[in-house]
Amino acid sequence: MKRLVLPLTLLFSMIGAAHAFDGDAAAGKEKATTCVACHGTDGNSPMDIYPKIAGQHAEYLYKQLQDYKLGMSTGGERGRNNAVMFGMVASLSDQDMRDLSAYFSSQPMSAGETPEHALERGEQLYRGGDAELGIPACIACHGPRGAGTSLSGFPRISFQHAPYLIETLKEFRSGQRANDMNGMMRDIARKMSDEDIEMISLYLGGLH
Repeated sequence: MKRLVLPLTLLFSMIGAAHAFDGDAAAGKEKATTCVACHGTDGNSPMDIYPKIAGQHAEYLYKQLQDYKLGMSTGGERGRNNAVMFGMVASLSDQDMRDLSAYFSSQPMSAGETPEHALERGEQLYRGGDAELGIPACIACHGPRGAGTSLSGFPRISFQHAPYLIETLKEFRSGQRANDMNGMMRDIARKMSDEDIEMISLYLGGLH
């Protein structure tokens, strides 16, 4: 019976957080002018080294902005470490972060494509994982279409730029990025080769 306590507590906490989110998309659009250079006017970044944030869950976007702010205030020891984003979040209030998250989440994410050579291995990893390597299936957390869920905190990863995903998975693998829930992505990425990271990242570009 004791095993149920932590999961239920976590579930109720996430439910409360999801219902408590309050952001104004219209206000966020007005505040998004400094985001345009990297992420585009609607959050569909024209440069594939930066993530598409259009259509991403508002709660997830808000958490990332909070983590950047924490990283800035702790010299990168906690939160998420990124010098460019440190400059972007420095002057943002909590409401600014909520409004920006609401705006970008309200925009449709542009579709991507999966190159043919990444289909077989990418689909295998996404839908079935690799038991021999101890890699779990991505579908378990991110869903059949890679949409994730706002309640669980798992982000949408379908249609994302492959170069950004490749870099992100390598950051998780090295520990450079450490703001994942319970270290889940770090544990998974450590078991992935460069080739597998490339295949799953390319596959996700066209997942729908």
